[in-house]
Amino acid sequence: MTDTPVRYRPHHFLCSLGFQGKGYSDGFVANMSDIIDGRLRAPGGDDIEIEVVGAADDICGPCPKRRGQLCESQAKITTLDTRHARALGLFAGSRLTWGEAKRRIVKRVPPGALSSLCAGCQWLELGLCERALSDLHAEAAD
Repeated sequence: MTDTPVRYRPHHFLCSLGFQGKGYSDGFVANMSDIIDGRLRAPGGDDIEIEVVGAADDICGPCPKRRGQLCESQAKITTLDTRHARALGLFAGSRLTWGEAKRRIVKRVPPGALSSLCAGCQWLELGLCERALSDLHAEAAD
């Protein structure tokens, strides 16, 4: 396992929580699965360090909507990142482990908050992220 931090834009913390193998292209899904299932959800994944960035990140790499360090839907992405950064208390340059990120999510994002926090995201309607958020809160309560 590498010691290189995973580079994340703010809204990808909650995307990672709810990821269930769906995405914009096969390459995108394979990359996201490598990061989330192969690192964050793998044994020891809670110790993986994540560095917050303000532009395209490791998940964005193979995205067909990527345009250099930006996105073809940049206005929407900026809005999501701004909301998520505020909700999670993140800023570009922040570093935290995946375990710390999950504890921060539990502390700062209550179940039901995604309808406003993630408004405009095409994946919201699938309910995967809200279900994962509820599961995370239930785990933390145990």
